[in-house]
Amino acid sequence: MSLGIDLTQIESGFSDPVFGSQSVFRAVMDAVARPGTIADLGFAPEPPEGLGRAAGAVALTLFDFETPVWLDPSVDQARAQAWLRFHCGCPITADPQQAAFAVICAPESAPALGAFNIGDAKYPDRSTTLIIEVVALTGGAAITLRGPGIKGETGVSPVGLPADFWHQFAENGAQFQFGVDVLLVAGDRLMALPRSTRVQIEGV
Repeated sequence: MSLGIDLTQIESGFSDPVFGSQSVFRAVMDAVARPGTIADLGFAPEPPEGLGRAAGAVALTLFDFETPVWLDPSVDQARAQAWLRFHCGCPITADPQQAAFAVICAPESAPALGAFNIGDAKYPDRSTTLIIEVVALTGGAAITLRGPGIKGETGVSPVGLPADFWHQFAENGAQFQFGVDVLLVAGDRLMALPRSTRVQIEGV
């Protein structure tokens, strides 16, 4: 298979693929089960420039030949596509509606959440999971989360999301069981926002 790039220049994946992918999978599932908590994926390998370590770790763990991926145009397309195809075998799609996963590295210019696949009555689980790279997972305006996996409520404060993101996410949750799931990543850290999570957006 020709990737259009020198294979010797492709960044490495997990040194131990089984252990690495299992460790990331457990961390992601724990984050999904406890929305708003932060997972540290600093043990993962360095992905191509433009992708953070956590985003790359999720890709190495969850992407495969059956998961079409929408890739943010801001990423080095040739290098990122070569890395993803080499390590994951995933097809790249230009259609957000066809994507099982979307890697978003420039949130301000990305399509709205509703542009991606929200699932359907027969397969609500086949919606898109968005991996959104932000500046930081803490230090921004406080947002209150409620819902499954959260005891009472919890606060989060990511930095680098579009001004209307939380309104979009609230609309996304209102469609449950349909809707996209979101993984916020910042460097080697990850936070999950499943579609079942509810947000309090007063003042945002």
